[in-house]
Amino acid sequence: MPEAFLTAENLHKSFNDHKAVNGISFTIYQGEIFGLLGPNGAGKTTTIRMLSTILVPDRGDATIGGHSVRHYADAVRRLIGVCPQELALYPDLSALDNLLFFGRMVGLNGSEAKAQAMANLEAMGLIDRARGKVDKFSGGMKRRINLAIALMGHPQLLFLDEPTVGIDPQSRNMIYETIEGLRDGGMTILYTTHYMEEADRLCSRVAIVDGGRIVALDTPYGLKSKIGPPEQVSLEDVFLKLTGRGLRD
Repeated sequence: MPEAFLTAENLHKSFNDHKAVNGISFTIYQGEIFGLLGPNGAGKTTTIRMLSTILVPDRGDATIGGHSVRHYADAVRRLIGVCPQELALYPDLSALDNLLFFGRMVGLNGSEAKAQAMANLEAMGLIDRARGKVDKFSGGMKRRINLAIALMGHPQLLFLDEPTVGIDPQSRNMIYETIEGLRDGGMTILYTTHYMEEADRLCSRVAIVDGGRIVALDTPYGLKSKIGPPEQVSLEDVFLKLTGRGLRD
C-alpha cells in the first residue's frame, strides 16, 4: 500500500454565517492523482486554500509530508506547488523572467532558477518563446506557463485548480501528458476540474464535494458502478446524480 502523503481530518471553514467547508476528510497517497470535484461554491477552493496554508482551518487539521498545515505552515510550503485557476503571471515580463521570479520566491538561487526555468519551458514546449512577453501568448500558452511556474522548486505535492480551463485541445493534451509524466515520476497531485472526462482519465480516486461535505469518494470506475454498468455510465452522470442538475452561479 502506498504511503499517505496528505491526510485531511475534519476540516471546517466558515465566512460569517456561510459554512464553506463542513467536516471534510480524505487521504492522498504518494504518487497519486486525486480528484476533488464539485459544483461552483461546493467548497473545493476553500479546501485547497486551507491545504496550501493560505487559510487557517476553523477546526480540524491536515498533514502534508508529516507536517501540520495549522502548526508547521512553513514546512508545508516547502513541499507544495500551486497552479491556481486564475493565471498567476506578470504579463509585461517574458516567460523566462516569470519563471525566474517565482523560482527565487521559492528559495532557488539564480543558477538553480535558470536551470529549472529552462527545463520547465522545454517540458511545456515553450523553449523557443522563453524571451517572449507573456501578454502576447495565447490562452493555452499562458496555462502552460502557469503550470511551469507551479513546478519551480520541484514540489512533492502539486495542487492543480482547473489547469485546462478555456484552452485549445492541443494545449490540453500536452498538459495531460505532463501531469501523467509527473505522476509516473512519483509526484503527488490534487486535481480539480469541471471536465469530468479529465478526472476519469487522470485520477486514481475522486472525491465529489457538495455543500462543504464529501458526498462520494471512490475510483472513477467504482463511482460509475454505483449507478449503472460502468462501461455505459459517465462520471458526469454520477456527478449530476449526486449534486443535482440545478444551476450553480
